[in-house]
Amino acid sequence: MEIEVMGSGGPAGWPAAGCRCASCARARAAGVSLEPTVVLINGVPLEDCPRLDVPGGWDVHVPFGHRVLVAAGVGQRPEPAGGVVYDAVLLDLVGAPEHLGRLRREGAVSDETDVRAVHVDHRVGSPAELERRLRYWTEPFDGPHRSLVLGGSRSGKSAEAEMRLVAQPYVTYVATGVGDPSDAEWTARIDAHRERRPAWWQTLETTDLAEALGSASGSVLVDGIGSWVAAAMEQADAWDDPSRVQGRLDELVEAWRSTSARVVAVSDEVGMSLVPTTRVGRAFRDVLGTLNQRLAAESEDVALVVAGRVLDLP
Repeated sequence: MEIEVMGSGGPAGWPAAGCRCASCARARAAGVSLEPTVVLINGVPLEDCPRLDVPGGWDVHVPFGHRVLVAAGVGQRPEPAGGVVYDAVLLDLVGAPEHLGRLRREGAVSDETDVRAVHVDHRVGSPAELERRLRYWTEPFDGPHRSLVLGGSRSGKSAEAEMRLVAQPYVTYVATGVGDPSDAEWTARIDAHRERRPAWWQTLETTDLAEALGSASGSVLVDGIGSWVAAAMEQADAWDDPSRVQGRLDELVEAWRSTSARVVAVSDEVGMSLVPTTRVGRAFRDVLGTLNQRLAAESEDVALVVAGRVLDLP
């Protein structure tokens, strides 16, 4: 089966004519021009191929038993037929990458399925950002592999970590910060994170992070290391003597080094702000900053997120 994507852009293409947004400007500067989505399958236009309408798109039947699942347009999530493993899927990955994760989880997409992005437009920031995201969504993602995502408060680090795993079928979200019903603002933050995640992700609330990493399979998102350090120091009564928590830190680093899972962990970058004015604050900063260094040394990749922009650290 031969699939030719003659155009993979949204209805107005990318960049859209006359659009002054930053995404379209970057696409023009990069010399990228995507025409509206046009697909040929074995030389035949998609609209002329035998196909069944399904919610959100089409189930295309190709000679010799091949099947292709196609999103009908921007934001559409085509429903797969039961029991079918598709040879190819053409999806709106810019708008709904989590749908690919669902298709994988249901067995409709396998490691051999040809995954293509269509209906691409200025919902993604730039051609380079599109390429970066597609690597996480379409390339093999087996463990062991460790990614550490650093950033300050409201930097976008959690959203970046979730983006990296959103197209995976089995994800365990390890929440190290437990909500306090009396703190409405903290509860709202936790709820916002929960609503952003795919419904089929498993959530594990625990401060036994070493055990979680040691027993993990598939993909794991840890959010975050900072709240784990705070809990570990509290449990060890280490605020006045950080050495009391050293054993827990060593245990975590060893579990991070030896895990068999694909792990993405979020942590606070604490070295760029003012020196804390309290002894407790300085103890937390020193312990977390040192732990970040140790985890980074045992990671395949490390990234710093600032204002939603991502800088890969060599």
